[in-house]
Amino acid sequence: MHELSIATAMLDQLEDELAKRPGARITKVGVKIGELSGVDPEALRFGFEALVKGSHWDPLALEIEYIRRRQKCPRCQHEWTVEHWSTECPECSDMETLTLAGDELQIAFLEVDET
Repeated sequence: MHELSIATAMLDQLEDELAKRPGARITKVGVKIGELSGVDPEALRFGFEALVKGSHWDPLALEIEYIRRRQKCPRCQHEWTVEHWSTECPECSDMETLTLAGDELQIAFLEVDET
């Protein structure tokens, strides 16, 4: 389960952020996970919660935004959400399309209590 190592890396990044903000506490972290990232959102949540529970991070909350795959056709400029893994343009049938979204794996936001 590589999601556990991803959760560990996220917490390491949060430690780095806290080092820049003495006395602050992170209460929530939001992440974007794309359909193409190869990350199972529920496995990431499970690993994250297992690492946080009983640690100095407890009760840190995790919010996950799942990003569907979106494509764009450079020929006709049509954009769409991919269904059934077909990347062929539904407007002009061009096969050479560009991925616009769906490969994300990033921290999107932090909620920080700086009191």
